[in-house]
Amino acid sequence: MSVLRGNPGTAPTQSTAVPRRLHPWPVRVMHWTNAAAMVVLIGSGWGIYDDSVIIHGIYFPKSARIGSWAAESLLWHFAAMWVLVANGAAYLVYGVATGRLRERLLPIRPREIVQTVRDTLRLKLAHEDLTTYNAVQKILYIVAILAGIGQVVSGLAIWKPVQFSGLVALLGGFQGARLVHFAGMAVLVGFLVVHVVLSLLVPRTLWAMLTGGPVRRPALPATAREATR
Repeated sequence: MSVLRGNPGTAPTQSTAVPRRLHPWPVRVMHWTNAAAMVVLIGSGWGIYDDSVIIHGIYFPKSARIGSWAAESLLWHFAAMWVLVANGAAYLVYGVATGRLRERLLPIRPREIVQTVRDTLRLKLAHEDLTTYNAVQKILYIVAILAGIGQVVSGLAIWKPVQFSGLVALLGGFQGARLVHFAGMAVLVGFLVVHVVLSLLVPRTLWAMLTGGPVRRPALPATAREATR
């Protein structure tokens, strides 16, 4: 452990703060693993849905489905499900343990939401500061996380309706659980579409998730900042 030289009680300076990437490698690995699992889940889910539609008249094209028939789609769905559950749980644990989720997604202030919506309508999507999310981005990420958790819960009810009969009843029956699952899928598809479009509009954000982004230093406590002046 290094020892700071100088007067006793001297606060640490900015130079002693440990630099870190905007997106550390564990975040990047989990991000792309989640993305791949979600794509497989959605495509295979469409194959399962088309075998027994929920909303009459709504079908998904074969070219967008994963699996040539329902049983094959189901195998893909379960494989991707376990990957998403394990990887998603690891992401949440990592985010909470390191404080990343709190740092990136909180707080959300109403006036920031209004300002972000105004900027978006005016096509002000510069994203000059990659280190912070705007209010709408924070809400979208939180909604996506909650939708993912909801998909796991409703998926369990559909998969094991007898064992999880109480959960099935809570969701309004088996068909109600399917509707909740379908709605959650729609939310996640919408999130992915918005996410991809914004990444294409602002390629720096995509590049940052591939390379780790800029190196930054953690913010110093107020006492330390005063000491460096």
